[in-house]
Amino acid sequence: MGLSGLCLVHCLATAVLFGLLASAGGLLGSPLVHEVGLSIAMILGSIALGRGVMEHGFILPSAIGSLGLGVMAGALTMPHDGNEPVFTVVGVMILALGHRLNRIAND
Repeated sequence: MGLSGLCLVHCLATAVLFGLLASAGGLLGSPLVHEVGLSIAMILGSIALGRGVMEHGFILPSAIGSLGLGVMAGALTMPHDGNEPVFTVVGVMILALGHRLNRIAND
């Protein structure tokens, strides 16, 4: 019974999500939404990396995370074509590595 209920929720949620995405597709694909979202992510990432250095004193996680932030910032300056998303994803992955190293240094 539980699986049937989850299946029902999944099917309804999928239908609603696809309907919302179809109507919001133009807005979500806008370069402005990407630029604002990436800028907010960069600010939050900087705060988290700085806090990590203050807590554990190791600079390496912050240095690696800062490299990721730099790649993300570089992606903001690129035209919205095929290369810009690649640089964004690479920057986010490097930043995630810095966050992971922060977590390891805290333990």
